[in-house]
Amino acid sequence: MNWIPLENEDQIDEIILKSQNKPQVIFKHSTRCSVSSMAKNRLDKNEQPEGIEFYFLDLIKYRKISNKIADDFKITHQSPQILVISQGKCVYDDSHLGITLEDVKSSVLVN
Repeated sequence: MNWIPLENEDQIDEIILKSQNKPQVIFKHSTRCSVSSMAKNRLDKNEQPEGIEFYFLDLIKYRKISNKIADDFKITHQSPQILVISQGKCVYDDSHLGITLEDVKSSVLVN
């Protein structure tokens, strides 16, 4: 997986803009949580699908960004959590053991 670090709030606007042309994925990861590490490892074992950009947020270090994501996309914060952003909106989100690359790819095909 080719993760793009999500480290400042301005990147959220960039993600929204870029999502007009290609789906953007945000993975919110807690470095203190074994379930989060397991979910990330499962994602990392897969080949990154073409045409989708993947952002990685260390939400322990950047909690303020995580809160902004929840507010901007009108979702409940969870950890770990994955979001698919398309056309400026969150079209899919899941958390914990529900995080799979197959579901991410399916959500992109639907939208």
